[in-house]
Amino acid sequence: MKLTEKQILALKRKRGEKNLSIKELAKQVGVSRWTISRIIKSQPNLSSTTIEKVKDWLIEQYTTIK
Repeated sequence: MKLTEKQILALKRKRGEKNLSIKELAKQVGVSRWTISRIIKSQPNLSSTTIEKVKDWLIEQYTTIK
């Protein structure tokens, strides 16, 4: 299981829109900063739990109006 390029791009966009550091983004998603760094660099081999956390965070960001 892996994140698609579109999902990685969405993560990067939301990080930029919210002006989040890697550390802040990792805290919001619920993963380590090292994991976020690997995702942003499009490195494979993420656990299914990590992928679900990222997907859940993205869904929350795109469905919640703030």
